[in-house]
Amino acid sequence: MAARKWAFEDFVVGATLDIGSKLVTAEEIVEFASEFDAQPMHLDEAAGKRSILGGLSASGWHTCAMFMRLMCDAFLLDSTSQGAPGVDQVKWKKPVLAGDTLTGRCMVVAKRLSKSKPQLGFVTLHAELVNQRGESVFELENAAMFLTREAAGS
Repeated sequence: MAARKWAFEDFVVGATLDIGSKLVTAEEIVEFASEFDAQPMHLDEAAGKRSILGGLSASGWHTCAMFMRLMCDAFLLDSTSQGAPGVDQVKWKKPVLAGDTLTGRCMVVAKRLSKSKPQLGFVTLHAELVNQRGESVFELENAAMFLTREAAGS
């Protein structure tokens, strides 16, 4: 999409949106974990190696936050987004380790206009992050709310 904001109408069922890539560093894993998920495998390389995760690993919640940043930068900040009513499913499929590069995509799986607020539409996205080996490490499915182009005045 060119220079206009993403509105409800711009999402096409079956379309895949590439949301970019991110290198995960040890420093950010420890920083996030120190504040939000202070389990040993997220704070210390040796503890991570002793765990079933095999190394210093990002918290699942950190993985969610990294996904959200990628999605914001790819299209959400340039959209008519009105938030989301929740998340239907999150799967942390493989550990995200320090040094991994995550690449994301979102597939539009459904969309509908609100019955009570026809200026608002729900777009259901199925998202995935894969690591540099092409392994799926994260999946998320949820409906996001977007204003129609007319309601947004654009």
